[in-house]
Amino acid sequence: MTATVNEFNWPDRVVIGTIGAPGSRTFYLQARAGSELSSIALEKQQAAAVAEMIDEILDQLSTVKGNPFNVPEHTPVELVDNDPLEEVNESFRVGSMNLGWDATVAQVVLEAFSLNDEDDENFDPDGPGAVMRVRMPVGTARAFAMRTHEIVAAGRPVCSNCGYPIDPDGHTCRDENRQ
Repeated sequence: MTATVNEFNWPDRVVIGTIGAPGSRTFYLQARAGSELSSIALEKQQAAAVAEMIDEILDQLSTVKGNPFNVPEHTPVELVDNDPLEEVNESFRVGSMNLGWDATVAQVVLEAFSLNDEDDENFDPDGPGAVMRVRMPVGTARAFAMRTHEIVAAGRPVCSNCGYPIDPDGHTCRDENRQ
């Protein structure tokens, strides 16, 4: 059995977006190239981590002496994408992710691997699962990271006393020792 691979080498669009209200949002990584569209579910922490790592990769590249790559320090205005997710048909839930740099084409490479869910009726412990591989040029990667940081931050406000999220229907502070 071979892995199901959704590969986007020069995507027209790659974004993180959410469905649902803060506190019960589902995060999706969505990529589109032409008419091919794929959406995979991931955790908020995974989205935040991948955005941070992309920024780190791009920041490191921009400091390399004699760097032949034109790495933008900020998101190019023409690449800002604030549009909602397109139609979402979840392909799989992310278990793990890899992030790398392909210098031959000057692209950040993001690989997301499906979660091995033993409760899934199609679970195969020896099977390869599913993979989404997205290759992003540096400007697109910077825009992807910026949008992802904004999406992650758009959740519930955080309590200044205990640091836990405040629900819309109220909050019981978890740090009773603080005033």
